[in-house]
Amino acid sequence: MDQLSDLELVQEVRNGKRQAFTELMRRYQQRVYWTARRIVGRHEDADDVTQETFIKAYLALGDFRGDSSFFTWLYRIALNLSLNAVRKQQMLKYLRQSDIINRILPARANPDQELEAKETESRLQQAIAFLPEKQKAVFVMRYYDGMSYEDISKVLKTSVGGLKANYFHALRKIQEFIKDEI
Repeated sequence: MDQLSDLELVQEVRNGKRQAFTELMRRYQQRVYWTARRIVGRHEDADDVTQETFIKAYLALGDFRGDSSFFTWLYRIALNLSLNAVRKQQMLKYLRQSDIINRILPARANPDQELEAKETESRLQQAIAFLPEKQKAVFVMRYYDGMSYEDISKVLKTSVGGLKANYFHALRKIQEFIKDEI
């Protein structure tokens, strides 16, 4: 099976040979893991994303059209699942932090400030949702994860200059969205 191309292995899986998918996993497991690890940060989370990526790929293999390479298709699944995991981590972290703050500190002196902060975060999330996929990925990795452009470049396999342009355009669109909402 080592000599078969990815597309031939995909066809083998479609024909009922599960061991062909095992070979695809063997070929790409480390690359998927490190893609996830760079985005989610923790080994345990990267393992979960890697496992989920291959499960999702196996279940969706019938939808793979071959317009791109198998790895490009698999990479997109891994990237989306990684970004979803980061969002989930951030939400859980935010909920834990706000829960701790609400338990320890007395009620804030100015509830208007608290409401305004929540509204601003909500508008930011809405603005991010409207960004094109690549700008969204670059913005999330840079703004929320604090990743360097070099690390993002490795993950997305794009030039640093292109990433800076994507981040700049994302910032501008977010600012315009928030300004229009006010």
